[in-house]
Amino acid sequence: MSENVLQARGLSKTFGRGEGLVRAVDEVDLEVCAGETVAVMGPSGCGKSTLLHMLGGLERPSGGEIVLAGSRLDQMGERALARLRRTAIGFVFQAFHLIDELTARENVELPALLAGRSPRAARRQAVSLLERVGLADRATFLPSALSGGQRQRVGIARALSNDPLVVLADEPTGNLDSAATMEVLRLFDALHTAGQTLVMVTHDPRVAATADRLISMRDGAFVDETRMSGGTRGNLGALAGLEG
Repeated sequence: MSENVLQARGLSKTFGRGEGLVRAVDEVDLEVCAGETVAVMGPSGCGKSTLLHMLGGLERPSGGEIVLAGSRLDQMGERALARLRRTAIGFVFQAFHLIDELTARENVELPALLAGRSPRAARRQAVSLLERVGLADRATFLPSALSGGQRQRVGIARALSNDPLVVLADEPTGNLDSAATMEVLRLFDALHTAGQTLVMVTHDPRVAATADRLISMRDGAFVDETRMSGGTRGNLGALAGLEG
């Protein structure tokens, strides 16, 4: 088995206090290996998005440890954590979070520019990534001129702009119809084949079925774990057959 890229030990997040205390994430342990696709599945409100935000350094845990490639995220200051997010973690969001005033290419360029790459290098990378996600001919389009599936593919290209160690996807197909969902799942399949490490949280069984490992979450805790037979590519092929 490959080495672990991302680990969580006793990870917790609570809100409120006393009788109003809510345990959004409750003593979760997780290990993600390099090149692995892991899906965390559960109903709305079970804590899966909060978990993902903590794993990506977007939200501070109330307790426990998060280790990314040997670095303790839970012990980092804000500046160091922001730098790590820019260079080692790619985020894909349900609501896309593209900047409306920027073109597809400019949206993809932005993280590389913020990380200190030259404008020429950032543009070259953005053009390459848009070609990789099948949107080279939409590089100069604003998000408003793109379909939902195309906007999500721009979001995925943006997440890859700094060659991240891990891509974290929060309900990546939640705003998409079935055809666009399959577009995005095929792209995740290609990323998996290329060795990208992926962690996805979802309530959609179509997304969960593409993972190497499926973790079920309820009431802030992991309740079950399944290693998926056939791997990502085999499960995606079965889903494509169902869609057809």
